[in-house]
Amino acid sequence: MSRPAVVFGGPSPEHDISILTGLQAARALADGGTDPLALYWSKTGDWHQVDPRLEAADFAEGVPRKAKPVSLVAEPGGGVIAKKKPLPISAVLNCCHGGPGEDGTLQAAFDLAGLRYTGPGVAGAALGMDKLAFGAVMAAAGLPTLPRTLLLPAGGRPPPFVGPYIVKPRYGGSSIGIEVVEDFGTAAAVVSSSPYMSDGAVVEPFLAEGRDVNVAVRTFPELQLSALEAPVRASDSAHIYDYSQKYLAGGGLEGSKREIPADLPGPLEKGLRETAEKVARLAGVRSVARIDFLAKDDQFWVNEINTIPGSLAAYLWVDPPIDRFQLLADLLAEAESSDPRRFVVTGADGTALRSAASIAAKLG
Repeated sequence: MSRPAVVFGGPSPEHDISILTGLQAARALADGGTDPLALYWSKTGDWHQVDPRLEAADFAEGVPRKAKPVSLVAEPGGGVIAKKKPLPISAVLNCCHGGPGEDGTLQAAFDLAGLRYTGPGVAGAALGMDKLAFGAVMAAAGLPTLPRTLLLPAGGRPPPFVGPYIVKPRYGGSSIGIEVVEDFGTAAAVVSSSPYMSDGAVVEPFLAEGRDVNVAVRTFPELQLSALEAPVRASDSAHIYDYSQKYLAGGGLEGSKREIPADLPGPLEKGLRETAEKVARLAGVRSVARIDFLAKDDQFWVNEINTIPGSLAAYLWVDPPIDRFQLLADLLAEAESSDPRRFVVTGADGTALRSAASIAAKLG
């Protein structure tokens, strides 16, 4: 009998947070009467089936005791293999944050294996993880965004806007490795030395006295937005809502300080919600995502999208109220009702091969 699988972990800086999201999801499904498979993707890339009722501390030193090794086989007839047989999985609830779990790599493997899964497809995942490309798509669609420029570890030209600057890894989560700097020289030094920016960084103006405003969106049973959230920054913070405030303070993401629903002027809230729907459609959102804005006075700018948000954004659904089990059940129902990705080979009928000259002739 097929069962849903909850996948978490992965070789990513957000490995630990992914474990927390995955264990929360597995526990909520189990408590709600569903019997999920729990699949742990280790930091070294190995796969294991684990007890869905484990605690976070069981993973603190790595692979937990009594974990059973399995394999992800990305080919027809593959899937998640245990004892030489594929596990009967109805759909995968993807709880992998950052890195290959969120950038399209894992999604492509699931597609090749014929597995149904929650979260974005390959294209949506890749766009959401690339801050430079995402910003460019939003700007091209006429949505309000701050200007961004690429900076590589080898250096580059100063941006066409004055500092201070925010410097972010081009590929990565919404809060890891971000720095606020006063000038371009400091920005270049940060990018050349940061382990999070080896593939480059985006530089944008620092919005003094701006505030973060976030909203979750889900796509099943219909496109729907959550309440707006305004995270509360620590008084001694460097003017940004960073990783330690989001995930380590107050017992974790759901215990961090926030204003929800956010107290915003009516026109600003209306503009944010209308723009969030446009972002969701442009970015190819599937399942649930969190869209992050920056706001100042009566203006706002699209900042980022998190296509597999922490805790799957369950804490944001207070208006309309949706409990965690129902949110997860809907994500799985959407995935289970869809067909696995099919690849088209129309036109690859051998005609070009039969009519081709020799390979040596083509090398000229």
